[in-house]
Amino acid sequence: MNEAKVRTGRPRFTGIHTYDDPQGRFQFRYPWGWEESELDNDLDGVIVRPETDEDATYVAIWVQPLETSVVAEDLPELRAGFDDGLLQLPDAEILKADDTTYNNIVKVEREFTFTEDGHTRKRRVWAMYADYWQFLVVYQGATVEEYQYWLPMGNYCFTAFNLPYALWFATDPSVNPMLQSPETN
Repeated sequence: MNEAKVRTGRPRFTGIHTYDDPQGRFQFRYPWGWEESELDNDLDGVIVRPETDEDATYVAIWVQPLETSVVAEDLPELRAGFDDGLLQLPDAEILKADDTTYNNIVKVEREFTFTEDGHTRKRRVWAMYADYWQFLVVYQGATVEEYQYWLPMGNYCFTAFNLPYALWFATDPSVNPMLQSPETN
């Protein structure tokens, strides 16, 4: 998309589709009518787009196995590495940052702009680390204006993202004896 689209109003929800990861690692919802396809570059996940003629506006989720288990105490190192990676994008500017832990699930969240193919893009990304898994959840607009236009639906996709209960329990020290410190055993 090389020219700016003129938009009036806001996009409207006409229904919701639920995507269930074939391996049961995550689930999320997205608006009906969005195109669903596999990710490129051998990434393990899914991408959905509101418009078939615009590849740079999307919600994508992919999963990567990790070599080691992540725990809440790893947050500072994960945050630093994540930010270092983002700042390597051309003209990257981090607009918002939020880091959270839920027992031993770690979430690093960033909203930022960067330049790609001569356009300023806006992106929101979660990197969630749960045990031996990294989940990347991305909402991107082809331009800052497209990001704003589709934002209600992009936000919905984020809030409708779910990890399986088994993963929550596996990372919770109060129910997993292997994660408890010696003084709580």
